Amino acid sequence: MPKLSVVVPMHNVGAFANSTLRSLANNADPDFEFLLVDDCSTDSTPWIIDRWAERLPNAKVIRHEKNVGIAQARNSGIDVAAGEYIAFLDGDDWYGPGHLTELVSAIEELGCDFARTDHVQATGTKRVLRRPPAPERNTVMDPRDGIAPPHMETMVDYPFVWAGIYHRRLFDDGGMRFVTELRTAEDRLWIWRLHLKAKSYASLGLHGVFYRRGVTTSLTQVKDARQLDFIPAYDMLLQDVLDDPETERFLPKAVRTYCAMIAFHIGKVNEYEPSAAKRLRHEARAALLRMPEQVLEETLATIDSTRSRLLRRLRDGRKAA
Repeated sequence: MPKLSVVVPMHNVGAFANSTLRSLANNADPDFEFLLVDDCSTDSTPWIIDRWAERLPNAKVIRHEKNVGIAQARNSGIDVAAGEYIAFLDGDDWYGPGHLTELVSAIEELGCDFARTDHVQATGTKRVLRRPPAPERNTVMDPRDGIAPPHMETMVDYPFVWAGIYHRRLFDDGGMRFVTELRTAEDRLWIWRLHLKAKSYASLGLHGVFYRRGVTTSLTQVKDARQLDFIPAYDMLLQDVLDDPETERFLPKAVRTYCAMIAFHIGKVNEYEPSAAKRLRHEARAALLRMPEQVLEETLATIDSTRSRLLRRLRDGRKAA
C-alpha cells in the first residue's frame, strides 16, 4: 500500500498544468502515488498530463468521457486511491518542494484522522500566507470543537480541501465523497461533514501549498447559475445539522454562515448574468424563509447592521439592494 495518494482533478488548465505537475515531480517519493484526473479537457491539458505521466513516478491517469465537474473528478480519484492517506491538489495550484513528505510525517506523528495546513495565496507575483483558524497548532483536537461558536471564524470557515491530508479510514465504505450535484460550494459542505464525522484532527504549521487566485477559468470567477449551488449545499448542511445529536450547539453557526453566504452573493448580484441574478434573489429569499425562524432572528440581531438590513429586506420581499 502506498503511504499517500494525491488526487489532482484537471479541466482545461493547460496554462498552469506544467507548473502543477512539475511540483508533483519535486515531491515524488516511491511511497506516493499521483492520480491525475482529466475531466474531459478540450485544451492542451490531456497532452501535458500524458507527457508528465511518463516521467512522474507512480502516476495514474483517469479520464472522463464528459465533463462532470470537480466533485466527481475528486471522487474518481478517491475511488482508485490505494494510499493510507489522501491529499488533494487543484489543477492550477502547486506544492513547494518537499511539502508532501513533511505533511505525511506530521500526521503520522500525531495519529489523527485529518490535518489542515496553512496555504500561500498567490495573485500574480503577490504572496499572502493564510492560516487555518484553529485554537492550537500541532495538537490533536476534537473536530466538533472546530465548528462553533457562531460569532467567531472557525475551522469550517476554512473550506480549502487541498490544504490538508486525510486518513483513508474516513473514505472507507463510500464515506466522505463529494456531492456531485454541486458544481460549486462542494468543498464547504464537505468540510462541515468532515468536522461532524471525524474523531480527531490537527492544524499544522506547514505552508507548502500554493493557491493560485484570479484565474479567469476558475469557477470562483464565474458569475452564472453555477454559483447558486451554494444554496443547495447549505440546505444539505442545515439538514445534516438538524439531524445531528448536537443540533442546538451547531445550528446557530450553520445559519449564520448560510446568511453570510447569501449576503455576500446578493452584494455582488449586479455582477451576475441577468437570469442568474433573478434566480439568486428568488432562491436566496426562499432559503431565508426555510431557515429555523428563531435561530434566524437571533442571527439577524447579532450580525452587523449592513448585512442584517439587507437580509431582512430580502426575506420580507422588499428590494434588497
